[in-house]
Amino acid sequence: MALSTRKGRTMAIMKSEQIMSESTKSFEDAIQTAVTRFDATVKGLASAYVNEMYTTIKNGKIEKYRVNLQMTFEVMPPKADDKAKRAKKK
Repeated sequence: MALSTRKGRTMAIMKSEQIMSESTKSFEDAIQTAVTRFDATVKGLASAYVNEMYTTIKNGKIEKYRVNLQMTFEVMPPKADDKAKRAKKK
């Protein structure tokens, strides 16, 4: 869904949020948990970039796998009803 054009081409508006996720199983599970949960709250999830991976240690063993991710998603265009409401306020 595009909001703007440039030289005749349609361009999507994207936004990114930084989040942290953890798992007791693996880094892959921590990433998948983040993707699944974030995808349930936004539309148009496009990518996940892993900024950092680290662990917590307890009694000499890995306790948790943690990842810091940059999640990128598409900003959806306003609905026609929303546009009309904003126009009335002006």
